[in-house]
Amino acid sequence: MADEKGPGGTGKTGPGNEDVANLRDDDLERRRRELGAKLATRRPDRLEGEDTGQTRSVSGYAQAFKLSSEFIAAIAVGIGIGWVLDRWAGTSPWGLIVFLLLGFCAGILNVLRAAGLVADFGRGGKRSGGQD
Repeated sequence: MADEKGPGGTGKTGPGNEDVANLRDDDLERRRRELGAKLATRRPDRLEGEDTGQTRSVSGYAQAFKLSSEFIAAIAVGIGIGWVLDRWAGTSPWGLIVFLLLGFCAGILNVLRAAGLVADFGRGGKRSGGQD
């Protein structure tokens, strides 16, 4: 097994073994192409050369901004309606308090709907129970 090239002749191709090195390179290239083809069939949604790390973080920031703005908008609308009702009916501060709480609840419901955790039952969506 051991000769002048070392144990089993590993690690050295020498001047007479160029075809062995080419066979190894060809085999590695063939295996790389096969692996690339397998990965492409398992992940068809990813485009070649796409930087998904940065797009995921940007998408996450966009989703967070959308959810927080929906929550804040619902509270602001509740405060606005309560303030107008208090000025019109003279029931200060009860209208503001009641509509602030209603706006808070509406904001939570909007965030849950936007995140897909609650069905769109109140928006004309069909029930998922099979009953119509």
